[in-house]
Amino acid sequence: MSARRLVFSLALLVVTLPVLAADKPPGEKASTTTKVLKAGAAVLQSNAPVKQLDIYLVGFHPMKADPSHQMEAHHYCKQVNEDFAQCVLFDGNSASANMNGIEYIISERLFETLPVEERLYWHPHNYEILSGQLVAPGLPNVAEHKLMEGKMNSYGKTWHVWMTGTQEGGGDKLPLGEPHLAWSFNHDGEDQPGLVEARDKKSGVSTAELKKNRQDLAAKAKPQCGVDSLQGRFPGSTTPIEGVTARSENCPKDGEPAKAPR
Repeated sequence: MSARRLVFSLALLVVTLPVLAADKPPGEKASTTTKVLKAGAAVLQSNAPVKQLDIYLVGFHPMKADPSHQMEAHHYCKQVNEDFAQCVLFDGNSASANMNGIEYIISERLFETLPVEERLYWHPHNYEILSGQLVAPGLPNVAEHKLMEGKMNSYGKTWHVWMTGTQEGGGDKLPLGEPHLAWSFNHDGEDQPGLVEARDKKSGVSTAELKKNRQDLAAKAKPQCGVDSLQGRFPGSTTPIEGVTARSENCPKDGEPAKAPR
């Protein structure tokens, strides 16, 4: 097992502070029959795909069509190989958390194989890492730093299928409508006041300290497509950070895809 895969395998073996999820969806309490069937399934049926979700990450997603809609995103991921990971997204990390989306993560090498029009759907990750906003709660600092180094210059394709609420509350009681394409923050000041601070308090992390500790990774950063896709669409002033630069060559110029393609 490579050192990088070992770091990933440690990610769910740590104890993390519980984060409350949104309200439970409407419905009657599980009947005795349902509980018995559930218990039997746990004993008799395989859950091999789910057991491989051994990477836990927490970050933030603004919706590309509506950047004012921002949410905390809990990723449970499987690193399939060195270039590809797949994640199930939840609105918390407690037993009552709601599954509200999916994300695929690819390396820069795989991104370069995509048609230009497909690149409209993939958000860059360098700001998430260098700002300290993307975290792996509970991992030792050295292990987390190595994990983040492996994700430098990568991209994610994220669909949220259930808008379960934001820090202001609200949200749909059930998964309604079409999927929403999520994006990434790429400049300081794009996140809503209190969003990051609330996550830090719940998860026991310091985004500010992580930002300082990851500055050595800026030397590994390359210009990325999508850094300026949401430029001018946030209410306050925004500022760039070292290591996060926009790329124009072979990047899509037009279109703001907001819904799943037919």
